[in-house]
Order: sequence, then structure tokens, then C-alpha cells
Amino acid sequence: MIPFSPPRIDDRTIKAVEEALRSGWITTGPRTKEFEKRIAAYCGVDRAIALNSWTNACELVLRWYGVGPGDEVIVPAYTYCATANIVMHVGAKPIMVDVLDDFTMDPEAVRKVLTNRTKAIIPVDIGGLPANIKAIMRVAEEGCNLFTPKVNLRVAGSNPQMRLGRALVLADAAHSFGASVGGTKVGAQADITGFSFHAVKNLTTAEGGALTLNLPEPFAHEELYRYFNTMSLHGQSKDALAKTQPGAWRYDVAFPGWKCNMTDIQAAIGLVELDRFDTETTPRRKAICERYSAAFAGDDRFLVPTFQVGDRQSCYHLYMLRIPNATEEQRDAIITAIAEQQVSVNVHFIPLPKLSFYESQGYRMVDYPNTFKLYSTEISLPVYYDLTDAQVDTVIAAVKAAVQKVL
Repeated sequence: MIPFSPPRIDDRTIKAVEEALRSGWITTGPRTKEFEKRIAAYCGVDRAIALNSWTNACELVLRWYGVGPGDEVIVPAYTYCATANIVMHVGAKPIMVDVLDDFTMDPEAVRKVLTNRTKAIIPVDIGGLPANIKAIMRVAEEGCNLFTPKVNLRVAGSNPQMRLGRALVLADAAHSFGASVGGTKVGAQADITGFSFHAVKNLTTAEGGALTLNLPEPFAHEELYRYFNTMSLHGQSKDALAKTQPGAWRYDVAFPGWKCNMTDIQAAIGLVELDRFDTETTPRRKAICERYSAAFAGDDRFLVPTFQVGDRQSCYHLYMLRIPNATEEQRDAIITAIAEQQVSVNVHFIPLPKLSFYESQGYRMVDYPNTFKLYSTEISLPVYYDLTDAQVDTVIAAVKAAVQKVL
């Protein structure tokens, strides 16, 4: 069976984890701090903080910005549920918009639903291709006259809503570590960017996530880093590493925070992955995607994915093949026929309005026609470092045979 996306675990990874275990630092420690520094340098920002998942990292951002009941957060209808779930967690309302043909949030659709209740916008990078963050940032800035900050909000002695004066743009870059916009790595475009390092991601720490901070003045990124670090440790003023200094055992709890720090075991994996990301991981993923495209591009039964739109360059996280003339039911039958040939494929994603919870909240799939059109014809093919050319050819043959059988 050809799996869909197993992580790359080799002797170098195992050795790094063993060294972390033998060091005695298995929670947040020196490896996590080093990983944060290297993530920040890679993305071209002052500060990054590593946490236990994209979900908790980005929920902390919404809580820091004071998003809560009565507020609205704009999200694409085409995304994984986590993007909208965190909005529900803080008591706000997700406002869904349709997507463009490249699977990313439509900036003009965002403009149409922007109101005085909009506190944040969460564009989502799909398959490795960045959303049009520049256009979405412009929409947020042009809509500042609609923005109504909470005047009684105080976070670490300040009111972030009044300081920014507009909807916060929080980029969901769970799929796009290593992608770029105008030659600059993703992470330095939105106000704050959230990454996922889950086991199936192109850079993994087993589980994990990170935030990169890119807020304008007068925000101080060092101050914000310290605040998020405190938020992730129950509001405790010192992490375990800081408490190891002589006589530094005493701490305070500034507020009832959360518990979502990254561990040094996770960071040990991430440091290995980051070290070979540009030289080994991305070139191999690109080669796999190009091999798929060479096989499918000349066949009008298939629509190959786009890896570059203008100055937005993908990191080749997914290969999202479309079968444009298939119905949703036929697409599902094709997936079954592929699986019968011992090849694992996937679908990214079931749109939010098709999920029972969001349907029960009144969202209707019919309101997002492009989202449904893309979803109903999409099949994600295996892409991972250890996938051989021979296996890629097996996948290609299985897909073509399945389409021939069903259509």
C-alpha cells in the first residue's frame, strides 16, 4: 500500500530525539528556543514563538486581540474546521466567504462582508499556495473606518484593538511553511501568521505549531513574544528554562492562561527538518509534483494544480488534482477505485458548510458555489520525501485507471 503522507523519520531524526531525551530537557528548553530563533530568521521576522499546535497558537492570538461574543471573524468556507473552531471557542461568529479558483480566500468577498463587528480576518493558504495576503491587508486597512475597537480592553497594559485600529489579519499558513510572496517567505506578510508542524506537514515536529509576529509600530515584538509565552504557560511569568537560573525559582501568575507550549523533543525533530528543508525536502516534493503534472497536464480529464499565481509561490505541500467533469459522487467512486489498487489519496477539505455542526448553525453550502465546485472534484495525491519515482508512476496509473473505470 502506498501511504498518503508519512513523516520522514530517519537515523538523524532518531538521534536528535535521543539527544534531547538524554539531555534531561524534554519540556520547553534550549532546543525550543533555538527552533524559535531559526523559524524567525527563516521567515524574516523579529520574533517567532513555538507552541503545541496551530489551533492553540491562533486561538491565543484571538484571545490576545480581545475577540469574543458579539464579534465577527471572516474565514473562507474552504478550509479545515480548526480555522472556524477557534472563532467559536472565543464566542465570536465565523463569517464565511467563497474562494477563488486557486482555492484561496476571495479578497473582494471579504470586502463585501466587512462590518463594524469584524475584529479579525483569517485568510488560509491551501495546498502550499499562499492566499493573496497583500490584497486582504489592503481590504483590512481600507476598512479601518468601519472598525469599532473595544475601549475597555486591556492586554499587558495596552489595548491592541485601539493600537492597530482595524481588523487583525491572522494568516492560516498551516499548509505553507516555506512558500513565498514576492520572494519573501510566508510569515512576514500578515500581522501574525500561524504555522502547523503536524505529522503530515511538509515540516513536522510530530505535533506542533508556531506564530510569527509582524505587527506594525507601535507594537513591540519582544514584548508580544513574552506575553504569548506567558499565555501558553497558565499565565506563569517564568518558563522552566528561566527558572533554572540561580535563585530564580520564584514566579508569579499574571492571569489565568492556557497550556500549549512546545517541548524540546518536538523542537529536536523540527531543527533537523528545518536544517534540510530547502536542500532536500522542498526539492523532492517539487520533483514529485512536477512528475504528476507531466503525466496529467495533457489529458483533458484532469486539471492540474497551480503552484504559482503572480508573485505567490507554493511550497508543494499538497498535489490537489481535480477531475473537472466529475460529480461529487463520481469523485468519491474514483477515490474508492484508487484505494482498491493499494494507493492512499485524500480530499482537502470537506468545506465548513457541509460539516454537521456548521450546517446546524445556519451555514449553507449553496452560498459558496466556487468552494463546492472545487471540493467536489478534488483529489489529493501522495506527496512525501521518501516517495520514489516508481511509486509516483504507480499512483499515476492507479488514478488514470480509476477515472477510466468511473467516468
